[in-house]
Amino acid sequence: MRIKYIYQQLISHISVIIVAFLVVSFVFTHFVEQLVLEIKGQELLEYGVNILSDLQENPSPAEYQSTLIKYNDVLGSRGIGFGMFDTQRNRLYAVGGNFSITNDEWNKIKNGKGKIIKGSTWRGNQEVTLVAIPYSVNGQVAGVISLTAPLSDSKQMINKINEYLVYTVFFAFAVALLLSILLSRIHVKRLKKLQEATSLVAIGDYNVNVPSSNFDEIGELANDFNSMVGKLRESKEAIDALENRRRQFMSDVSHEMRTPLTTISGVIEGLNNNMIPEQEKGKGLTLVSQETKRLIRLVNENLDYDKIRSNQIVLMKERIQLQEVLEIIQEQLFTQAEEKKVEIEVVVAEEVMIYADYDRLIQIIMNITKNSIQFTENGLIWLRGRMEDNNTIIEIEDTGIGIEAKEIENIWKRFYKADISRTNTPYGEFGLGLSIVKQLVQFHKGSITVESEKGQGTKFTIKIPLNE
Repeated sequence: MRIKYIYQQLISHISVIIVAFLVVSFVFTHFVEQLVLEIKGQELLEYGVNILSDLQENPSPAEYQSTLIKYNDVLGSRGIGFGMFDTQRNRLYAVGGNFSITNDEWNKIKNGKGKIIKGSTWRGNQEVTLVAIPYSVNGQVAGVISLTAPLSDSKQMINKINEYLVYTVFFAFAVALLLSILLSRIHVKRLKKLQEATSLVAIGDYNVNVPSSNFDEIGELANDFNSMVGKLRESKEAIDALENRRRQFMSDVSHEMRTPLTTISGVIEGLNNNMIPEQEKGKGLTLVSQETKRLIRLVNENLDYDKIRSNQIVLMKERIQLQEVLEIIQEQLFTQAEEKKVEIEVVVAEEVMIYADYDRLIQIIMNITKNSIQFTENGLIWLRGRMEDNNTIIEIEDTGIGIEAKEIENIWKRFYKADISRTNTPYGEFGLGLSIVKQLVQFHKGSITVESEKGQGTKFTIKIPLNE
């Protein structure tokens, strides 16, 4: 059976209120009754003590009788009766009521238990408060004096108090019920907003926000919900961006591979059908070789990235002379740089060493330098190296077209291309080069940063610890 949360709240609150009111009412009523009876009993006890005191002060029969008559008038006007009994429980004197002493009461007095005050007992046909006080003659218990007061007046007062208490309980219950309904509606409304927001998130809408606070657990839940939705929104944006790059990547793959494959297929078909003149065959085979190497680079670049992501790269670190590495790269890229009228200049001292994997170090610097050649024309590229605070610093700076500030963080992302011209270049075909570079530098426990300004060139700075 489904019960709405607001009804659960109301049932819970009302149950607690009813139980609390019943307990409080019962305790209060019992307390008032006991208090009234105790006050009445103390009043009778004081009268009894006074009567005995006056009787002892006036022991002659005449004065004795006068004292009893005086108290008869005083107590009679207050509706209080009293009587005197001997040790055989025979009534010696009685005023205003049906007096008697029970065996149990007399035994307690006779055994030295002192005075007996009963909150409520029956004498005749009425309920009374009873006080029985023993009196002595020559040090021996000679009898008992008993005082009673009817409880009808006290009962009326107690009933009146209970009546007002009932009115108070109903009023308090009504106020508490209204407050319970109000608070329940507020809580249900807040939960309803969370439910509606959750439903929107469930269908893929992450642009939701619920009012939050640190006032209570629901407010904290709303805070956590907003934080969760924010992270989901960021994840969705990242996934969408990755999906867009993946689609662009697939488009690039198709384009990049179609061109060399078409070239290779055409040359081979021409060779098979003797459609290529003898003097052109060598040129055709060279073209096939170049295009094959280009395909190998494409495949290797992707394999490298996947190995890095799955932590399958094992570095064989050693101390290497940095000047040797930079000069090798300068020599290998000389032809490509010359085509773009770019001069590569190495600036490093002989004693500068670096602790790295030789092949991966070549790959790191080669990728960045190729990237610099690609975006530099009629300019310079500096390959610098130095030691600083037990670190080896490598700087690759060019005078190329530079990178816009908003694109600097994106250049490390997989598939990202800062310029569409990369689509048709054999270097960094899939936009993976710099992503691989950053991962390899991090594997060396190092860091890489880039500084660039549009039209003013770019500088990559690599810092790798000299020791493990």
